[in-house]
Amino acid sequence: MALILTYLGKGGSGCTTVAIAAAKRLASQGKRTLLVSQNAGPALDILLGQTVEATPTPIEVNFSALQFQSTALLQAAWEQLKQREAQYLREPFFKNVYGEELGVLPGMDAALSMNAVREYAQSGSYDAVVYDGRSAMETLRNLGSLEVMSWYVRRFRDVIANSDVYRAIQPFLQPVSAAVLNSGWTGQDAGNDAMEESLSLLEEGRSALANVEKTVAYLVTTGDELSNAQAKYLWGSAQQVGLHVGGILVNAAAGHGNGADFGDTFAPLPASTLPQRNDDWQGLMEAIPDPAQATSVPSPQSFDAAANQMRIFLPGFDKNQVKLTQYNQEITIEAGDQRRNIVLPAGLKGRSVSGAKFQDQHLVLSF
Repeated sequence: MALILTYLGKGGSGCTTVAIAAAKRLASQGKRTLLVSQNAGPALDILLGQTVEATPTPIEVNFSALQFQSTALLQAAWEQLKQREAQYLREPFFKNVYGEELGVLPGMDAALSMNAVREYAQSGSYDAVVYDGRSAMETLRNLGSLEVMSWYVRRFRDVIANSDVYRAIQPFLQPVSAAVLNSGWTGQDAGNDAMEESLSLLEEGRSALANVEKTVAYLVTTGDELSNAQAKYLWGSAQQVGLHVGGILVNAAAGHGNGADFGDTFAPLPASTLPQRNDDWQGLMEAIPDPAQATSVPSPQSFDAAANQMRIFLPGFDKNQVKLTQYNQEITIEAGDQRRNIVLPAGLKGRSVSGAKFQDQHLVLSF
């Protein structure tokens, strides 16, 4: 699977420019790189100096780019669905409905786009996929959907699996799901149980998201107070969805700050200051940190067996912004726009949370 790389910052911080520079750097190192843009409009064409299509467009050696078109993604998924339907039903009921006739429902374009990103990453054609979303929060919501869907499947699979409706559609559900998801993240011994296979798919997706060797994000700020505050909020939100943040990039050309202004705001993240972009992109490319050097700092969560405590890293939030619930052996933390579910380690199973406090950007839970 290719490395998936993305950049998170407030609007105007230069994430698209940084994503292009990162893709160019990876390609110059001999890595087959695909830049994927969710942003509609001419900005990408202007920055790259050529028209970018809805399918991979060669830009330079080892470097291709594409710009998602939601209607095209919907049409492709719809055709896959109809092909599967025709194999399993004598009288398919979708056959006379064409993708061109369908409108893209709210949220569907994001789901289709993230699925396409995963397909490109798993295709074997690329070593790295750089994703440039419409906004940082939308990117995090899309990535966080793995966690949300996994939670719903875990909680409701028994209820759903025992329902008459599910038993009736089960023979059809699995092939259709396989067609739409077209996923390599399939679990072993899933058999014919579509619910279990879906859960396995989601769990492996979550593991890939949390693996720094497969998925890395960097924060981008212009160095001013507002941009820094948003970057820190995005840092905490990324922690919530299980996405590893490898560092903070200060796009000084887009603002008035520099890496030295941070103090302890983003400690212990490494900070890099980005120069003005020149026509040849070389200086900016050289300033982009190597994602292969990203390490897990600090650990998203840790367990102190002697003190019966769990520490959960939540930068950018305070106690008043966090909602905590416990269901059997699972802790659910809601912060910002994200939900995070944590299964209690063996040393805490059977215990209930007895206290919670914030300390050094960590939520400390006592049992």
